[in-house]
Amino acid sequence: MTPPDEQVPSAPVKARDPLPIRKIDYLGPMAAAGGWRPETSLPEVAFSGRSNVGKSSLINALVRRKALARVSKTPGRTREIHFFGINDAFTLVDLPGYGYAKISKERQAEWRPLIEGYLRGAPALRGVVQLLDVRRDPTDDDLQMFDLLADIGLPTLVCVTKVDKLSKGAAAKQVQSLALRLGLDPAQVISFSAVSGAGRDELAEAVMSLVTAEPAAADEE
Repeated sequence: MTPPDEQVPSAPVKARDPLPIRKIDYLGPMAAAGGWRPETSLPEVAFSGRSNVGKSSLINALVRRKALARVSKTPGRTREIHFFGINDAFTLVDLPGYGYAKISKERQAEWRPLIEGYLRGAPALRGVVQLLDVRRDPTDDDLQMFDLLADIGLPTLVCVTKVDKLSKGAAAKQVQSLALRLGLDPAQVISFSAVSGAGRDELAEAVMSLVTAEPAAADEE
């Protein structure tokens, strides 16, 4: 993914926007577990999901930019973890998409330790936004990611994308089904559309709740 050279003018922001965007800085990529990462103590919030779940479009809609996260027509092209400073208040972390069948097993094997290495070695990480496509049942890769996040003990927001692809009733029914599969109350699942903007403010408020929450105390040995 190529970072944008400049910010793109965005639509007017509502007065009570829970995440008004004033400044965005591209901080750089992390290409290997244990490799470079930003030297900052700002809280981090990571975004995770399988390839083609609409993660880049969601991030762009969340921060009201057209091309902060580059949207590719070829799933699975993002091979690094990308860090963006938001308002000098927190770091948005864009994890590589996982589970794209046409990517070689060797390449997929490289991504797993990269993602897990970051998640287990990020003391400033306050939580993860885990994305699911409203039209798809959770895959084995999705369930493995949920298991990993639970094992690490990371707060996790579940966000269902592309709800504009279904009728309102069908989308609500599918959200209920996904929530049941994951053992959640449907009210805990955020429904999102990058096309209509539905769910943007709800997601922004949830992200800011993670950012401002007190970090969990380290387990005593």
